[in-house]
Amino acid sequence: MSSQLASPESLGAIRDAVGKALLRLGEEDKDVVVLTADVARSTRTRWFAERFPERFVNIGISEQDMIGFAAGLALGGKKPYAAAFAMFMMRAWEQIRNTVDRMNLNVKLIATHSGFSDHGDGASHQSLEDIALMRVLHNMTVVIPADPPQAYKAILAIHRVRGPVYLRIGRDYSPPVTDPSAEYRLGELELLRDGEDVALVSAGPVLAHVVEAAKMLEAKGLSVAVANLHTVKPIDEARLVRLAQRTGLVVVVEEHFPRGGLFGAVAETLAQRYPVPVVPVAAKGYGHSARSVMDLYERHGLVADSIAKRVVEAVEKWRKR
Repeated sequence: MSSQLASPESLGAIRDAVGKALLRLGEEDKDVVVLTADVARSTRTRWFAERFPERFVNIGISEQDMIGFAAGLALGGKKPYAAAFAMFMMRAWEQIRNTVDRMNLNVKLIATHSGFSDHGDGASHQSLEDIALMRVLHNMTVVIPADPPQAYKAILAIHRVRGPVYLRIGRDYSPPVTDPSAEYRLGELELLRDGEDVALVSAGPVLAHVVEAAKMLEAKGLSVAVANLHTVKPIDEARLVRLAQRTGLVVVVEEHFPRGGLFGAVAETLAQRYPVPVVPVAAKGYGHSARSVMDLYERHGLVADSIAKRVVEAVEKWRKR
């Protein structure tokens, strides 16, 4: 299996793109070591194990030990990538906080199956708190690619970061939304559509639904900007402020609880730099077992028509003031 990016179609789903990007890193940097917590097949790190067995470690179902092992590798000069389901990566939050982040170690955390993407396994496997838990850490960079091409490029970009990074992806659902030929700029807010009446800010797979909602709203006469907040921390304060200045109203859409995640990051920034109304569209509560991720998106109002309805309500409310 080639690790080179031949075309967007060659990447497959978003976890496939991450697995292929790790293969490329393994070929280019002999210090890259990949670890997993007994989910090599599901996280696509199995491909790295097959190609570089001497640089792959399956710790077993013990995320805390995986983080400790990764920290030791980083202290020894290696460049570890630790992969696990996002929900169960949170088991190791204490180790991530006290060892990796507090010591500012060069450990990359790849959290897969985030949000509602593990629809079949129910609420116990669906992480809706992880952005908040990672964003609060002092040295941690938090990255949420929108689709497979951006995920592939994001892996290559975070490899150049010295320090801890949390990269959050889903399972398979990852509709194309970014320009595959565009350069990926870590830390830079990406404007997908410009507009003047309201700004929609999102990240991850739901960003595609946000773009569709913007098209619906423009058909109704609203000028809608859409921004991809793929780097949640450090947040691009300057571009976010300019967006708020131009529109005067920001709606944040995220596959996460409406506390501490994207909404928290955007609201905190604008409260200090340029206060405008910031409205959350987020998970309404825990998920449940479902036939598809779309069933959960619809239940929680994260599909295009539901998002558009919430935006209209926000515009009507704030235009009256």
